[in-house]
Amino acid sequence: MTTLLFKNVSVVNEGQVVETDVLIEHGRISQIAQDISAPAAADCRVIDATGKHLLPGMIDDQVHFREPGFPKKGTIATESKAAVAGGITTYMEMPNVNPPTTTLEALEEKYQRAAQSSHANYAFYLGATNDNIDEIRRLDPNSACGVKVFMGASTGNMLVNNPETLNAIFADCPTLIATHCEDTPMISELESIYREKYGDDVPIDAHAHIRSKEACLKSSQLAVNLAKKHGTRLHVLHLTTEDELYQFEPAKTLEALQQKQITAEACVHHLFFNRDDYATKGTLIKCNPAIKEAHHQQALIQAVKDGVIDVIATDHAPHTYEEKQNSYFNAPAGLPLVQHALQVALEFYHRGIFDLPLVVQKVAHAPAVRYQVKDRGFIREGYWADLVLVDLNQTQTVGKDNLFYQCQWSPFDGHTFGSSIDMTIVNGQIAFEHGQHSEERYSTRLEFDRQ
Repeated sequence: MTTLLFKNVSVVNEGQVVETDVLIEHGRISQIAQDISAPAAADCRVIDATGKHLLPGMIDDQVHFREPGFPKKGTIATESKAAVAGGITTYMEMPNVNPPTTTLEALEEKYQRAAQSSHANYAFYLGATNDNIDEIRRLDPNSACGVKVFMGASTGNMLVNNPETLNAIFADCPTLIATHCEDTPMISELESIYREKYGDDVPIDAHAHIRSKEACLKSSQLAVNLAKKHGTRLHVLHLTTEDELYQFEPAKTLEALQQKQITAEACVHHLFFNRDDYATKGTLIKCNPAIKEAHHQQALIQAVKDGVIDVIATDHAPHTYEEKQNSYFNAPAGLPLVQHALQVALEFYHRGIFDLPLVVQKVAHAPAVRYQVKDRGFIREGYWADLVLVDLNQTQTVGKDNLFYQCQWSPFDGHTFGSSIDMTIVNGQIAFEHGQHSEERYSTRLEFDRQ
């Protein structure tokens, strides 16, 4: 394995930005100090990173890579390549594939697939259904990042809506539960109202009302109440409304986060876009739960700053461009995000809204702590070297010529980001540099520190 030595790099880690040197040996961070000399006996590459920032690689706790079942939309190979190009070194992938990941056998089969093709470190969720409670009970807590419960219908038809089943899942799940919270009957009623008024020509910005704030709130209240009733470790995914935020306690420090039973996440597209953007983006930004009005967007941004929202993730969910060109009811929900998610988060730094330590806490430290990931998510001696070198002074414009997604489109097409990803390191090895991927893969299956 190559030894790497970063000289004069600004390390963003655990609330500080410090200019220092970082030595990486045998896949791990071996030394963080001033004026480190290159080991004489090692094949050491010395990188002068003056003026650049070294961050822990982003840990994305919510992606849909579409394998098995949907190779035209994405595969583990294509989407993990895009993730690495965006500074994501670890991802946690969702179960709504075909066949769905709702058995322990299917879960292990996905790990085998990733071992053959993933460019980033990986873990997978076991999916809950109305009839697989026995599989959930048999789950080894260290064999999955969590159990995903669709409490609202979305892509993949995995809705769990039986009250007795939901109660049993929250009572008996041996690990963290991650929920998609929307109330399907409320959404279905609004769909009927809009269909009666517009037929198939429902305006796309109506999505913010059809997947309503009331539907989100009712479902997240149910999840939070069940978690409190049973003492379940709950992580509520992709919050989109101001109304829901009162349910979550603020935790500005990692020590406070460790004490939280119930945590919340926001996704980059809900922070970046609002309902006004449907006018130019149309169905390309149709997603579930929906991008909503600007006041919800601003409330989410403030909740990130206040520690009410603990994690920033993507909910990366690619579809083909052709599929997304359909009418409202026929265009699928979801958009590709992993390649630019870290750059989106850094946009809030450039706008003076987030500082760099806050960005790093939300995209790396917090998911590592919440999911009890072993030896990752921080720049610490002895930890695996999952790192991203960022140039905060080099802009990058998104275009089809620099995308790695299987679907070959991005909601950020034409946007110029204030930062660029210079290099991504996975397990101590350079996986991506200056727009090019390594021919080798260095990823591995995640390990967890769970009792």
